[in-house]
Amino acid sequence: MGYPEFMIAPMREELTRLGVRELRTPADVDSIVRDTDGTVMVVVNSVCGCAAGKARPGVALALQHSTTPDVVATVFAGADTEATEQARALFAGYPPSSPAIGLLRKGQLVYMMERHQIEGQEAPAIARQLIDAFDEHCSKAAVDG
Repeated sequence: MGYPEFMIAPMREELTRLGVRELRTPADVDSIVRDTDGTVMVVVNSVCGCAAGKARPGVALALQHSTTPDVVATVFAGADTEATEQARALFAGYPPSSPAIGLLRKGQLVYMMERHQIEGQEAPAIARQLIDAFDEHCSKAAVDG
């Protein structure tokens, strides 16, 4: 049984107000990956403190950068269970964790930030790592190369 919606709605909104697309079903996950020719960042959101104090603020800071993924989407662990499982299936080779952030290009995982990489850092450091990944994998040179 997932968390009650009234409890997690504000946590969802921290990302959706930034234009991050919510993926609430496995079909939503499949569709975003299939229909995006470029890069997709998927944030596995959660109720934990490191999501609130580090991951979501880090994502918000990173999305202010001039180079960003073509689509930024989120699933919510503990609420949208099937969508979260579908998103985690895209992160082959990495154990399930939340929060987590995966960057895919043309459906292939090119960058992964796991919970253990999030919990020990502050939001600006997380943003810096995401920005570096954006520059490497989302820039015109990366897409053309």
